[in-house]
Amino acid sequence: MAHDHHHHDHHDHSHLSSAEARVKALETILVAKGLVDPAALDAIIDTYETRIGPRNGARVVALAWADPAYAARLRSDATAAIAEMGYSGRQGEHMVAVFNDVQTHHMVVCTLCSCYPWAVLGLPPVWYKSAPYRSRAVLDPRGVLAEFGVALPASMRIRVWDSTAETRYLVIPQRPEGTDGWSQERLAGLVTRDSMIGTGLAMAPGERSA
Repeated sequence: MAHDHHHHDHHDHSHLSSAEARVKALETILVAKGLVDPAALDAIIDTYETRIGPRNGARVVALAWADPAYAARLRSDATAAIAEMGYSGRQGEHMVAVFNDVQTHHMVVCTLCSCYPWAVLGLPPVWYKSAPYRSRAVLDPRGVLAEFGVALPASMRIRVWDSTAETRYLVIPQRPEGTDGWSQERLAGLVTRDSMIGTGLAMAPGERSA
């Protein structure tokens, strides 16, 4: 029986990476010991798969583009304005929205760790947490942007904001030209995660995300 059980697990999990297999093993042990409720785990996974992520931030940006009154509230108190749309909670407190324009491009980094606005952007990408990004974003923001494929005019100022546990930033990219009269849903489709970190730009009409 013991041999059969071992073979069964090996077969079912053979597609997992070593890291995934370790996480799966840890989860199994914690559940078996009664330290973790499987239903709670399912709820957390569902939250990050369906309710938290960059589409939330994209809707915030689209509304700011479409509604000057909302944009003003976002500038004044981003935490409250974002909460109006139902996006709040852990890692969504003390938000600040910074608006790109023709003179200034904003970019966000967390030099100490990886503080990130989960409520509107979901979980941070691996590169956001990497030491090279955290150090170089401050020292050479224009060079880092070039590596992301973003070439800005030499005359445009780049401001780098250091996110902390107390304050998290959301970049509001410039609204693409040719989008007059678009619905908020359609506008949100042009907003990428990277454009809300500042390592990208909003897509132009007709452009497809990578």
